[in-house]
Amino acid sequence: MDLSAFWSTYNTLIYGIGVQAMLALSIYLTLSCGLLSLANAAFMGIGAYTSALLTLKLALPFPLSICAGIIAPGIIALIIGFPVLRLSGIYLAMATLGFGEVVRVVLLNLEITGGPMGLINIPILTDWWHIAIFLFLAIYTVARLRRSKIGRAFEAIREDETAASLLGINVPNYKLIAFVAGAMIAGLAGVLNAHYTSTLSPREFGFGNAVDILTMAVLGGTGSFIGPMIGSTILTILPELLRFLKDFRLAINGIILVAIVLYLPRGIWDPRRFDNLRRQK
Repeated sequence: MDLSAFWSTYNTLIYGIGVQAMLALSIYLTLSCGLLSLANAAFMGIGAYTSALLTLKLALPFPLSICAGIIAPGIIALIIGFPVLRLSGIYLAMATLGFGEVVRVVLLNLEITGGPMGLINIPILTDWWHIAIFLFLAIYTVARLRRSKIGRAFEAIREDETAASLLGINVPNYKLIAFVAGAMIAGLAGVLNAHYTSTLSPREFGFGNAVDILTMAVLGGTGSFIGPMIGSTILTILPELLRFLKDFRLAINGIILVAIVLYLPRGIWDPRRFDNLRRQK
């Protein structure tokens, strides 16, 4: 198979890998600060609908639509972050999941968003190099952030929030930074996806998608930003690899995921496990 034939066959899959990798980075940021948030799918939807409406209704240039699709979820995350981030653990997960359902219901009932039918004929403006550049920038930003003072504060908060506070770390502010940054990356993923698939539906941003994004992180491992990206790639490719199983592929998909979680509880990419293996040698 030559390159052009390969691209025409698998370009959708490759685009999907890039978009899902951005979503994986978005949830990594919140998890790295100890936040169990299930709002990333909703932020993705906000970014996607914002940019799509601006391109469809106002014929706004794509770069401006991208900026709007990144800023809009960031502003909403900033607004809801103040009350919601006072919660932690399962309570935070429930609150952010509730927020996601509110977003889905609003999208279902607004006339401008197309209601249950969603939006169609969105201009196809996303090219492969858009995803490549933005994914590289997201990876670079997260990697630099992880090695910075902010990244060290995130780690301290995740390990022990009370101890971090006693050390003089402004815990609420750093949590808000992680929450807003994750929302903006999720919004960017939504923008690029909307302008490639050319359609949007509120069903794409519900509970199922929120759980899928969390599964990426659990599967790949949250010890490093590489883990969630590996998890997102596997979850994107696996259905395609199991296509030959037809009606049984979802069952096999589930069995593989359960096996990995059981035997690799810290995920596939676990820096601590790699360090132990090196010491044993």
